[in-house]
Amino acid sequence: MYQVIARKYRPQGFAELISQEHIKTTLENAITQNRIAHGYIFSGQRGTGKTSVARIFARCLNCEKGPTATPCGQCASCTEISAGSSMDVIEIDGASNTGVDDIRELRDTIRYLPSRSRYKIFIIDEVHMLSVNAFNAL
Repeated sequence: MYQVIARKYRPQGFAELISQEHIKTTLENAITQNRIAHGYIFSGQRGTGKTSVARIFARCLNCEKGPTATPCGQCASCTEISAGSSMDVIEIDGASNTGVDDIRELRDTIRYLPSRSRYKIFIIDEVHMLSVNAFNAL
């Protein structure tokens, strides 16, 4: 099966992350010190790895070994998150889901506990593309 090069070579752990040392250190310290915040905002120019870091962080938090700064990559949670099929890590494209109804649907799913993992994580990619009303609903 054909896979886009950016997805094929996407980093799967903090050790593979290049030129984001300050982000890597901050998130690793948050995990090791057990000071995980309820929300994180990753901002920057296109192609700097914001979504990749969010996925790595999700794997670190939901890995069966921990929360750990080095996810195993072998457990069911790690493989599901890498494949994009985890029920507890929900990734939403803000550019495609710009309406208030999309955000209300998201809010309805937030109230449920994670099904298998430790944390329920929502990654909203391209959040700046939401409409004003959708952003207010969020």
